Amino acid sequence: MRSFCPDINVWIALAYEGHERHRIAAVWFAGLNGDIAYFCRQTQLGFLRLLTHPSVMRGDVRSQAEAWQAYDLFRTDQRVSFREEEDAAQLESVLRRLTTTQRSSSKQWPDAYLAAFARSAELTLVTFDRGLRSLSGNNSVFLS
Repeated sequence: MRSFCPDINVWIALAYEGHERHRIAAVWFAGLNGDIAYFCRQTQLGFLRLLTHPSVMRGDVRSQAEAWQAYDLFRTDQRVSFREEEDAAQLESVLRRLTTTQRSSSKQWPDAYLAAFARSAELTLVTFDRGLRSLSGNNSVFLS
């Protein structure tokens, strides 16, 4: 059994058939036979936030209640679960290693956290984002 940590955009693509990468995400998800895809708090909140964001969802924007329903629907699937931070000290150590560059990059913090979460929980990160993939190293699946 393999364990995965899809990023927020993969979750959105799975939930929203109008997403340009829905089919790619759906094919990957359909291949999870006995494997588990985990939400963490960051991906859960990001998923809920983006489903209710008009510029992301346009005419298909969802209410907060509808966003929770979409999340709950995922959670009824045996291939989907939620993972808490298990070792906060280890997670912070990995996060610090990923964010000790000398450049200023405010956009990297959420990606670095997700990569650190996946590493510390021994999950394979699943993403469409090349930058996030590079942060996660060999422990990732890049959907293209």
